[in-house]
Amino acid sequence: MTEITITTHGVEMPQINPELMKRWIVAVAQGFDKSVGNISYIFCNDDEILEVNRQFLQHDYYTDIITFDYSKRLRIHGDIFISLDTVRSNAEQLGVPYDRELRRVIIHGILHLCGVDDKAPGQREIMEGFENQSLDLLEQLKN
Repeated sequence: MTEITITTHGVEMPQINPELMKRWIVAVAQGFDKSVGNISYIFCNDDEILEVNRQFLQHDYYTDIITFDYSKRLRIHGDIFISLDTVRSNAEQLGVPYDRELRRVIIHGILHLCGVDDKAPGQREIMEGFENQSLDLLEQLKN
């Protein structure tokens, strides 16, 4: 069973259509021959994501997203922390609408759960390509 939960910690809930988001996530995962199990999105502020980064990853810096992967074989499961503060500042720095940057980060976590990495040389460009394809898919699902 697919269960996607969305909670907030110290921030207002962003404007998201949960049913569309679920269909989108399932469609993206299917493109990688994966099914979707339990996915938890935790929207938070910079202070909380910094604490999560320090406590669980021993990193002392802010980030827009942290994905904890609990996937098993072909079924993705995970907890995805997203700092809305960093998403907003990234959108401003990149000159893109906040909503688009938020959608990009939302699907970025799913792509990680599907096995896409972005740390090694050349992998960031591959991730960006999948992000763009996924954003295009979302637009198709809206129609």
